[in-house]
Amino acid sequence: MKQMMEQMGIDLEDIDAEEVVIRTPDEELVFSDAEVQRMDAQGQQTYQVVGEPESRERGAGGDAASASEDDGGDAIPQEDVDIVVQRADVGEDAAREALEEAEGDLAAAIASLE
Repeated sequence: MKQMMEQMGIDLEDIDAEEVVIRTPDEELVFSDAEVQRMDAQGQQTYQVVGEPESRERGAGGDAASASEDDGGDAIPQEDVDIVVQRADVGEDAAREALEEAEGDLAAAIASLE
């Protein structure tokens, strides 16, 4: 099968994914132990995800931030916190605090932690 696919110009590659998240307007589907394959065929890449997702409401866990934004507060987006955690190799609390001190400026927050 693999030889036949190669002859047709189709290349399959397994991807060692730790987590796959699919966001819809209403929910997030989180695959923690998913098998992921990428197929390259005729210049197009197609991804196949196999596993059982955990479904959670969009914004779950971020209700306090949403309420703060509704009140006109300056809530720090979780995506920004995640970036600082990864880049500066610090915990979430330290990343959030640095972002608050830097008034949401990602570069300044990361620089202050390095």
